[in-house]
Formats: sequence, structure tokens, C-alpha cells
Amino acid sequence: MKNNRLLEGQVALVTGAGRRMGRVIALALARAGASVIVNYSRSRAGALDTVGEIRALGVDSLAVRADVSKPAQVRAMFRTVERKFARLDILVNNAGIFYQRKWDRLSENDWDRILGTNLKGPFFCAQAAARMMMRRKRGTIINISSLGGLEAWPSYTHYCASKAGLIMMTRCLAKALAPHIRVNSVAPGSILFPGEERSPWTENVLKTTPLQKAGGPEDIAEMVLYLVTRGDFITGQVIAVDGGKSIP
Repeated sequence: MKNNRLLEGQVALVTGAGRRMGRVIALALARAGASVIVNYSRSRAGALDTVGEIRALGVDSLAVRADVSKPAQVRAMFRTVERKFARLDILVNNAGIFYQRKWDRLSENDWDRILGTNLKGPFFCAQAAARMMMRRKRGTIINISSLGGLEAWPSYTHYCASKAGLIMMTRCLAKALAPHIRVNSVAPGSILFPGEERSPWTENVLKTTPLQKAGGPEDIAEMVLYLVTRGDFITGQVIAVDGGKSIP
């Protein structure tokens, strides 16, 4: 990733940034010059490591614990952001849950759990962020959705429904918050992290992916960075970073 400082002086919050995709996104924003709030729920050690890496880049960072499915914890997190930075320019709703459950095994708890983190949480984070952003009449919100919000995966009905809801929420907020705040979504396809092996499910996905390869977390981070730094005429869009898998 290019080491430029297009976000110098700006403040970003990335949910679920203690590990995996969120960590890579947070570091990409920091390399571009932004101070980054690293949200985590259980990955405290990972969040602190991420904060250390960000500070080593010469920008400020803070780890804040909050379960985004709990609105009271979301409000407390944003109060911390207000006290520490007094501004917010970028929100990346990355925190999410993904697991398989066949339709006849889905319980009320499954629905509450996945919708709470994947849909309700991003909304209340966006609501709190937008209130801060509106004071400056500028800001960017990026929702990390999924190819599962565009395609039907029968063994992941609850997950697909949550991400499809996040996509529609993106579109609604893009209209509601215009013209001052842009809201977009990045929908990852099959993403492999360093050291991970391809599962049989991943292999099946790649067989029907035009580029016939998996992406890396850097591909998602680069798209987030593009939307934040250069996408001034883009809002309400869902950009699939999926090797062409979503082509009808």
C-alpha cells in the first residue's frame, strides 16, 4: 500500500479492528495519516498490538472496548472519542459475525446474535458518528458487508439476511445524510489471510469466480482507502471486491 498522508489530521474509528480485516483497514488508514480509534469486543491483546503499530507510524491511536450490539456500549465508546479527539471524520463498520447454521437449526438466539452485531450495531455506530460529523458538515461512513448480502447461501440464511440489511441501510443512510456525509459499502468475496488454508467451501467458491483466485485483506483495505480519499462523487454504492464472483 502506498505510504501517502492524504488523511493527515483526520480521525477514524474502525470497529472490530483488533484482528483480521479490521486490523488491516485500521493500519491502512493510519499509513494515510489518520489517527485511528481501534474498537474491539474480546480481542484486547490484538487491539493493543494494533494501537502500537499505528503509533509507530507517527499518528495517535486508542483502543476502546465496546460490544457494538449493545447501544449503551456504543454510546459510551463515542463519548470516549468525543473526549479524546473532539471530532470524527471516518467510520468503518467492520465488526461482524459469520458462522454456518442450516435453516431448520436456526434459533432465536442465532438471529439476535447475528443481527445485533452485523446490522443493529452498524446502525447505532453510524447514528452516533453522523451526529459528530454533522457538526463539521463532512464525513465518510464505510460499511463492510459481504458477497453474502448479494447472493443466497442457504446454510447462512441469517448471515445473508444481516448483510443484505446492511446494504439497504447503506443506501438509506446515504440519502438521509447527504450532501455532507457519504455512505458506501464494500462487499468482500472470498478473502484469505496469511497462513490460512483454503477450505472445501472456499475451493467451491473459487471455481465459480471469474478471476479464479481469492483476495487478500489488503484488497479490501485499498478499496476502503479509495472511497475515503478519492471517492468524493460516490455515495450509496455497494462495491463488490470479489474477483467477479457476483457477476450475474
